[in-house]
Amino acid sequence: MKNRKYVSLLVITLGVALVVGAGAILKPSKDVAKTKIDTKLQKKDASLNFEKLEKKYDATLGVYGLDTETNKVVAYNEDQRFAFASTYKALAGGLVLNESSWDELNQTIMIKKEDLVTYSPITEKYVDIGMPLKELISAAIQYSDNTAGNFLFKQLGGPKGFQTKLAELGDYTTDSSRFETELNEATPGDIRDTSTPKEIALDLKKLAIDHKLPTDKLEFYKKQLIENTTGSKLIRAGIPSDVIVGDKSGAGSYGTRNDIAVLYPPNRKPIVLVIFSNKEQQESDYNDELIAETAKIVSDDFNL
Repeated sequence: MKNRKYVSLLVITLGVALVVGAGAILKPSKDVAKTKIDTKLQKKDASLNFEKLEKKYDATLGVYGLDTETNKVVAYNEDQRFAFASTYKALAGGLVLNESSWDELNQTIMIKKEDLVTYSPITEKYVDIGMPLKELISAAIQYSDNTAGNFLFKQLGGPKGFQTKLAELGDYTTDSSRFETELNEATPGDIRDTSTPKEIALDLKKLAIDHKLPTDKLEFYKKQLIENTTGSKLIRAGIPSDVIVGDKSGAGSYGTRNDIAVLYPPNRKPIVLVIFSNKEQQESDYNDELIAETAKIVSDDFNL
Protein backbone atom coordinates (compact mmCIF):
# COMPACT_ATOMS: atom_id res chain seq x y z
CA MET A 1 0.00 0.00 0.00
CA LYS A 2 2.77 2.41 0.86
CA ASN A 3 4.37 1.75 -2.48
CA ARG A 4 1.09 2.42 -4.31
CA LYS A 5 0.61 5.69 -2.43
CA TYR A 6 4.16 6.67 -3.24
CA VAL A 7 3.65 5.91 -6.92
CA SER A 8 0.35 7.84 -7.02
CA LEU A 9 1.92 10.78 -5.26
CA LEU A 10 4.83 10.70 -7.72
CA VAL A 11 2.47 10.62 -10.72
CA ILE A 12 0.43 13.54 -9.37
CA THR A 13 3.61 15.54 -8.68
CA LEU A 14 4.96 14.88 -12.14
CA GLY A 15 1.60 15.79 -13.68
CA VAL A 16 1.53 19.11 -11.86
CA ALA A 17 5.10 19.80 -12.94
CA LEU A 18 4.27 19.03 -16.56
CA VAL A 19 1.23 21.30 -16.50
CA VAL A 20 3.20 24.10 -14.91
CA GLY A 21 6.04 23.51 -17.37
CA ALA A 22 3.70 23.50 -20.32
CA GLY A 23 2.13 26.69 -19.10
CA ALA A 24 5.54 28.30 -18.85
CA ILE A 25 6.34 27.19 -22.41
CA LEU A 26 3.00 28.12 -23.95
CA LYS A 27 2.54 31.44 -22.19
CA PRO A 28 4.28 34.15 -24.22
CA SER A 29 6.80 36.30 -22.45
CA LYS A 30 6.00 39.97 -22.04
CA ASP A 31 8.69 40.79 -24.59
CA VAL A 32 7.23 38.45 -27.23
CA ALA A 33 3.70 39.72 -26.64
CA LYS A 34 4.93 43.32 -26.88
CA THR A 35 6.69 42.55 -30.18
CA LYS A 36 3.45 41.22 -31.68
CA ILE A 37 1.52 44.28 -30.55
CA ASP A 38 4.20 46.62 -31.87
CA THR A 39 4.12 44.92 -35.28
CA LYS A 40 0.37 45.39 -35.50
CA LEU A 41 0.71 49.01 -34.48
CA GLN A 42 3.36 49.61 -37.13
CA LYS A 43 1.15 48.12 -39.83
CA LYS A 44 -1.78 50.19 -38.63
CA ASP A 45 0.34 53.34 -38.56
CA ALA A 46 1.48 52.78 -42.17
CA SER A 47 -2.13 52.39 -43.31
CA LEU A 48 -3.12 55.51 -41.40
CA ASN A 49 -0.38 57.45 -43.18
CA PHE A 50 -1.66 56.29 -46.56
CA GLU A 51 -5.22 57.15 -45.55
CA LYS A 52 -4.10 60.65 -44.59
CA LEU A 53 -2.56 61.10 -48.02
CA GLU A 54 -5.76 59.90 -49.68
CA LYS A 55 -7.73 62.53 -47.76
CA LYS A 56 -5.13 65.23 -48.44
CA TYR A 57 -5.24 64.66 -52.21
CA ASP A 58 -8.82 63.36 -52.47
CA ALA A 59 -7.51 60.23 -54.16
CA THR A 60 -7.36 56.46 -53.83
CA LEU A 61 -3.95 54.84 -53.38
CA GLY A 62 -2.67 51.37 -54.19
CA VAL A 63 0.77 50.39 -52.87
CA TYR A 64 2.94 47.31 -52.96
CA GLY A 65 6.58 47.34 -51.94
CA LEU A 66 8.75 44.25 -51.53
CA ASP A 67 12.23 44.33 -50.02
CA THR A 68 14.02 41.33 -51.55
CA GLU A 69 16.73 41.59 -48.86
CA THR A 70 14.33 40.86 -45.98
CA ASN A 71 11.12 39.81 -47.81
CA LYS A 72 9.33 42.57 -45.89
CA VAL A 73 6.21 43.89 -47.62
CA VAL A 74 4.55 47.30 -47.35
CA ALA A 75 1.10 47.15 -48.90
CA TYR A 76 -2.13 49.14 -49.12
CA ASN A 77 -5.07 48.33 -51.40
CA GLU A 78 -2.60 45.98 -53.04
CA ASP A 79 -5.31 43.75 -54.55
CA GLN A 80 -7.50 46.57 -55.83
CA ARG A 81 -7.69 47.18 -59.57
CA PHE A 82 -6.24 50.36 -61.08
CA ALA A 83 -5.63 51.40 -64.69
CA PHE A 84 -1.98 50.62 -65.33
CA ALA A 85 -1.61 53.41 -67.95
CA SER A 86 1.91 53.75 -69.39
CA THR A 87 3.55 51.60 -66.71
CA TYR A 88 2.86 48.67 -69.03
CA LYS A 89 5.73 49.90 -71.24
CA ALA A 90 8.31 48.75 -68.70
CA LEU A 91 6.83 45.25 -68.64
CA ALA A 92 6.27 45.09 -72.40
CA GLY A 93 9.86 46.21 -72.98
CA GLY A 94 11.17 43.47 -70.73
CA LEU A 95 9.02 40.85 -72.43
CA VAL A 96 10.14 41.93 -75.91
CA LEU A 97 13.76 41.69 -74.77
CA ASN A 98 13.10 38.20 -73.50
CA GLU A 99 11.36 37.13 -76.72
CA SER A 100 13.88 38.58 -79.17
CA SER A 101 17.43 37.77 -80.21
CA TRP A 102 19.95 40.59 -80.47
CA ASP A 103 19.74 40.31 -84.25
CA GLU A 104 16.00 40.93 -84.00
CA LEU A 105 16.51 43.75 -81.50
CA ASN A 106 18.90 45.45 -83.91
CA GLN A 107 16.49 45.10 -86.83
CA THR A 108 14.93 48.37 -88.06
CA ILE A 109 11.17 48.68 -87.67
CA MET A 110 9.62 51.03 -90.25
CA ILE A 111 7.42 53.81 -88.86
CA LYS A 112 4.69 55.30 -91.02
CA LYS A 113 2.80 58.53 -90.44
CA GLU A 114 -0.41 56.61 -89.82
CA ASP A 115 1.30 54.73 -86.98
CA LEU A 116 1.74 57.90 -84.94
CA VAL A 117 -0.54 58.57 -81.97
CA THR A 118 -0.65 61.42 -79.47
CA TYR A 119 2.56 61.98 -77.52
CA SER A 120 5.26 60.33 -79.56
CA PRO A 121 8.28 62.63 -79.04
CA ILE A 122 10.85 60.14 -80.34
CA THR A 123 9.11 58.08 -83.02
CA GLU A 124 7.68 61.16 -84.77
CA LYS A 125 11.26 62.00 -85.78
CA TYR A 126 11.70 58.67 -87.57
CA VAL A 127 8.68 58.52 -89.86
CA ASP A 128 9.66 56.73 -93.10
CA ILE A 129 13.10 56.13 -91.60
CA GLY A 130 12.40 53.59 -88.91
CA MET A 131 14.13 52.63 -85.67
CA PRO A 132 15.83 49.48 -84.38
CA LEU A 133 13.53 47.50 -82.09
CA LYS A 134 15.85 48.05 -79.12
CA GLU A 135 15.56 51.82 -79.63
CA LEU A 136 11.78 51.52 -79.64
CA ILE A 137 12.11 49.85 -76.23
CA SER A 138 14.21 52.79 -75.08
CA ALA A 139 11.73 55.33 -76.48
CA ALA A 140 8.81 53.59 -74.76
CA ILE A 141 10.47 53.26 -71.35
CA GLN A 142 12.67 56.36 -71.15
CA TYR A 143 10.32 58.84 -72.86
CA SER A 144 6.92 57.10 -72.58
CA ASP A 145 6.54 57.37 -76.36
CA ASN A 146 3.06 56.04 -77.13
CA THR A 147 3.75 54.97 -80.70
CA ALA A 148 6.77 53.03 -79.47
CA GLY A 149 4.52 51.41 -76.86
CA ASN A 150 2.13 50.28 -79.59
CA PHE A 151 5.03 48.74 -81.51
CA LEU A 152 5.98 46.78 -78.39
CA PHE A 153 2.39 45.52 -78.19
CA LYS A 154 2.57 44.45 -81.85
CA GLN A 155 5.81 42.54 -81.21
CA LEU A 156 3.99 40.56 -78.52
CA GLY A 157 0.86 39.88 -80.58
CA GLY A 158 -1.16 42.94 -79.52
CA PRO A 159 -2.53 43.83 -76.09
CA LYS A 160 -3.90 40.32 -75.63
CA GLY A 161 -0.54 38.88 -76.62
CA PHE A 162 1.00 41.05 -73.90
CA GLN A 163 -1.57 39.70 -71.44
CA THR A 164 -0.73 36.13 -72.47
CA LYS A 165 3.00 36.72 -71.91
CA LEU A 166 2.24 38.08 -68.43
CA ALA A 167 0.20 34.96 -67.73
CA GLU A 168 3.29 32.91 -68.60
CA LEU A 169 5.01 34.80 -65.77
CA GLY A 170 2.21 33.70 -63.46
CA ASP A 171 0.10 36.87 -63.71
CA TYR A 172 -3.53 35.89 -64.33
CA THR A 173 -4.87 39.21 -63.00
CA THR A 174 -3.73 41.85 -65.47
CA ASP A 175 -6.14 42.62 -68.30
CA SER A 176 -4.75 44.22 -71.47
CA SER A 177 -7.32 45.02 -74.15
CA ARG A 178 -6.53 48.25 -76.01
CA PHE A 179 -3.68 50.03 -77.75
CA GLU A 180 -2.48 53.56 -77.04
CA THR A 181 -4.03 55.94 -76.35
CA GLU A 182 -7.43 54.39 -75.57
CA LEU A 183 -5.97 52.28 -72.77
CA ASN A 184 -5.61 55.45 -70.65
CA GLU A 185 -9.37 56.04 -70.32
CA ALA A 186 -9.30 54.49 -66.83
CA THR A 187 -13.10 54.49 -66.44
CA PRO A 188 -14.07 53.27 -62.93
CA GLY A 189 -15.48 49.75 -62.98
CA ASP A 190 -14.01 48.95 -66.42
CA ILE A 191 -11.45 46.18 -65.90
CA ARG A 192 -9.90 46.65 -69.34
CA ASP A 193 -6.24 47.63 -69.10
CA THR A 194 -6.16 47.28 -65.33
CA SER A 195 -4.19 45.32 -62.79
CA THR A 196 -3.32 45.39 -59.10
CA PRO A 197 -0.26 46.93 -57.44
CA LYS A 198 0.79 43.53 -56.13
CA GLU A 199 0.58 41.75 -59.48
CA ILE A 200 2.49 44.43 -61.37
CA ALA A 201 5.18 44.49 -58.66
CA LEU A 202 5.64 40.72 -58.93
CA ASP A 203 5.82 40.96 -62.75
CA LEU A 204 8.49 43.65 -62.51
CA LYS A 205 10.41 41.61 -59.94
CA LYS A 206 10.49 38.60 -62.24
CA LEU A 207 11.78 40.64 -65.16
CA ALA A 208 14.23 42.95 -63.40
CA ILE A 209 15.45 40.91 -60.43
CA ASP A 210 14.72 37.19 -60.74
CA HIS A 211 17.03 36.63 -63.74
CA LYS A 212 14.21 36.03 -66.19
CA LEU A 213 16.44 37.87 -68.67
CA PRO A 214 19.98 36.85 -69.67
CA THR A 215 22.68 39.01 -68.11
CA ASP A 216 23.36 41.18 -71.17
CA LYS A 217 19.67 41.88 -71.74
CA LEU A 218 19.12 42.48 -68.04
CA GLU A 219 21.81 45.16 -68.03
CA PHE A 220 20.19 46.80 -71.05
CA TYR A 221 16.79 46.63 -69.33
CA LYS A 222 18.06 48.14 -66.08
CA LYS A 223 19.71 50.96 -68.04
CA GLN A 224 16.40 51.88 -69.67
CA LEU A 225 14.62 52.04 -66.31
CA ILE A 226 17.39 53.96 -64.55
CA GLU A 227 17.68 56.49 -67.39
CA ASN A 228 13.92 57.11 -67.54
CA THR A 229 13.25 60.84 -68.02
CA THR A 230 9.62 61.00 -66.83
CA GLY A 231 9.83 60.05 -63.15
CA SER A 232 11.90 62.72 -61.41
CA LYS A 233 8.93 64.06 -59.40
CA LEU A 234 7.50 60.65 -58.51
CA ILE A 235 9.07 57.75 -56.60
CA ARG A 236 12.54 59.19 -57.14
CA ALA A 237 11.51 62.36 -55.28
CA GLY A 238 10.62 60.39 -52.16
CA ILE A 239 13.69 58.15 -52.02
CA PRO A 240 17.11 59.04 -50.51
CA SER A 241 19.64 60.26 -53.07
CA ASP A 242 22.05 57.36 -52.44
CA VAL A 243 19.44 54.87 -53.70
CA ILE A 244 19.50 54.26 -57.48
CA VAL A 245 15.97 54.22 -58.93
CA GLY A 246 14.79 52.67 -62.19
CA ASP A 247 11.15 53.48 -62.88
CA LYS A 248 8.32 53.87 -65.37
CA SER A 249 5.54 56.40 -64.86
CA GLY A 250 1.97 56.41 -66.11
CA ALA A 251 -0.99 58.80 -66.24
CA GLY A 252 -4.58 58.72 -67.41
CA SER A 253 -8.10 60.04 -66.92
CA TYR A 254 -9.77 60.15 -63.50
CA GLY A 255 -6.63 61.56 -61.92
CA THR A 256 -4.68 58.38 -62.64
CA ARG A 257 -1.03 58.78 -61.67
CA ASN A 258 1.25 55.77 -61.36
CA ASP A 259 4.87 54.86 -60.97
CA ILE A 260 6.53 51.45 -60.82
CA ALA A 261 10.15 51.11 -59.81
CA VAL A 262 13.10 48.98 -58.85
CA LEU A 263 15.17 50.56 -56.08
CA TYR A 264 18.85 49.69 -55.72
CA PRO A 265 20.00 50.68 -52.20
CA PRO A 266 23.75 50.53 -51.51
CA ASN A 267 25.03 47.22 -50.12
CA ARG A 268 21.69 45.38 -50.14
CA LYS A 269 19.31 43.64 -52.51
CA PRO A 270 16.80 45.59 -54.63
CA ILE A 271 13.32 46.69 -53.63
CA VAL A 272 10.32 46.61 -55.97
CA LEU A 273 7.77 49.38 -55.46
CA VAL A 274 4.48 50.02 -57.25
CA ILE A 275 2.32 53.06 -56.47
CA PHE A 276 -1.00 53.52 -58.27
CA SER A 277 -3.56 56.28 -57.70
CA ASN A 278 -6.80 57.62 -59.11
CA LYS A 279 -9.69 59.97 -58.38
CA GLU A 280 -13.46 59.95 -58.79
CA GLN A 281 -13.90 62.62 -61.48
CA GLN A 282 -12.88 62.07 -65.10
CA GLU A 283 -11.25 65.48 -65.48
CA SER A 284 -9.49 65.45 -62.10
CA ASP A 285 -5.86 66.52 -62.16
CA TYR A 286 -3.32 64.05 -60.87
CA ASN A 287 -0.74 64.86 -58.18
CA ASP A 288 2.92 63.97 -58.55
CA GLU A 289 3.38 64.93 -54.90
CA LEU A 290 1.02 62.14 -53.85
CA ILE A 291 3.33 59.56 -55.41
CA ALA A 292 6.46 61.17 -53.94
CA GLU A 293 5.00 61.39 -50.43
CA THR A 294 3.80 57.79 -50.63
CA ALA A 295 7.28 56.70 -51.68
CA LYS A 296 8.71 58.58 -48.66
CA ILE A 297 6.48 56.59 -46.29
CA VAL A 298 7.57 53.31 -47.88
CA SER A 299 11.21 54.41 -47.84
CA ASP A 300 11.04 55.16 -44.12
CA ASP A 301 9.36 51.82 -43.44
CA PHE A 302 12.16 50.02 -45.28
CA ASN A 303 14.79 52.09 -43.41
CA LEU A 304 16.36 53.45 -46.58
